[in-house]
Amino acid sequence: MAERDLTQGKPLKEIIIFTVPLLFGNVFQQLYSFFDTLIVGRTLGLKALAGVGATGPMIFFIIGFLFAYTQGLTIITAQRFGAKDYAGVRKSFTTSLILCFFTTMLFTLITVPLVRPILMVMQTPSDIFNEAYVYMFISYLGLGTILFYNLLSNVIRALGDSKTPLYFLIIASILNIILDLYFIISLHWGVGGAAVATVISQGVSAILCAFYMFKKFPILRLKKEDWKFDKEFAMEHLKIGFPMGIQMSVLTIGIIAVQFALNTLGSISIAAFTTAVRIDQLFSQSLVTLGATAATFTAQNFGAGKLKRIKEGAQASMLLVVIMSAAAAVLICGFGKSLVSLFLDKPDIQVVTLAMQYLHIIVIFYFFLGTLILFRNVLQGMGKVKAPLMSGLAELIARTAAAFILGAHMGYLGVCLATPLAWIFAAIVLFAGYRMALKKAVKSIHKSRYTVVSC
Repeated sequence: MAERDLTQGKPLKEIIIFTVPLLFGNVFQQLYSFFDTLIVGRTLGLKALAGVGATGPMIFFIIGFLFAYTQGLTIITAQRFGAKDYAGVRKSFTTSLILCFFTTMLFTLITVPLVRPILMVMQTPSDIFNEAYVYMFISYLGLGTILFYNLLSNVIRALGDSKTPLYFLIIASILNIILDLYFIISLHWGVGGAAVATVISQGVSAILCAFYMFKKFPILRLKKEDWKFDKEFAMEHLKIGFPMGIQMSVLTIGIIAVQFALNTLGSISIAAFTTAVRIDQLFSQSLVTLGATAATFTAQNFGAGKLKRIKEGAQASMLLVVIMSAAAAVLICGFGKSLVSLFLDKPDIQVVTLAMQYLHIIVIFYFFLGTLILFRNVLQGMGKVKAPLMSGLAELIARTAAAFILGAHMGYLGVCLATPLAWIFAAIVLFAGYRMALKKAVKSIHKSRYTVVSC
């Protein structure tokens, strides 16, 4: 059996075993955007780099929703697996597939025609507008590959297997690099080639996940009755998946506000910020990965009714947050400048200086980011969506206010401070929500082992 039962064994040991391959997988996933940016910057120049960077928040606005949405759908899958309800696992899987098919159609039809108006509203500089349009247009056309890869990989993880998605991502990442170089250098497709390479690579990952799941997971060998659509059961999934998606989109609105403020500062600032964010995302993956582990660990144990074990898992994870935050900060301070210089064929001193300014600020607050991610995922693993949504609103307000107010008075430095201030506000809200949710869950778990209770 390829599944892993996280309701047994010492929490810290199980969390580490599950997290390590998941971490490598998330790092390889980040390499998609990392190498897109690096290759674009070194082969096509500063303007192309800024053009790709200008699309980042709006692309993540949609992709972030879809990622969190699919993670929410598979919370039900993990809870059913923890409860040993294998018929429920299959039913949850087919329900998620059906919901994702219609979600893909809806999002593609809505987003593709809006690319140009969005870039105009965002006041994208004219000298990078065409590059931004092409990259964003192709990325939205390929939303289906991203959605189904995330769904299938999240199902695999919900059943306790964090290793297999890593193998597929390694293959896809290597393919992405090869295609980037071929489309950009050999075919001269420009930034569009980078976007096409990413879409194809994600599609390959999705296909590999599908083949593996149906071959290696006996409990996912679907029967005819598993495909019968149950509206009430679908609503159970949507009640978690949709708010989680909205919560991620709410966070992205704050990032869009930062990009809006950044666009007024010119191409140099955009390129510097884009480069720094790519490096930040690469090193903060340890914290993101730990959060994903916490969601699966919590969901399985919530389904099994083991609330004390959820608390033990959260405490063990906090220790790892401290260690990971410190390690990421040391690595960025030690190697950040060299990494920034990789993104341009002829590194611009001003770009390097501004990028390092952001990185030096951001690493100080990694502990708050780790706390924020951890407790958000623990709550979501329990099926609690209101507290994470409230924290998302707190983060949105803090990030937006800081971006415009501090940005207006302090320029680039003010924009850099917006993100850590948002993390602090959201972390405080989430920790309070976690304490309240755990107390309520103790009372509600006795009513039904299968009903998801919102707080």
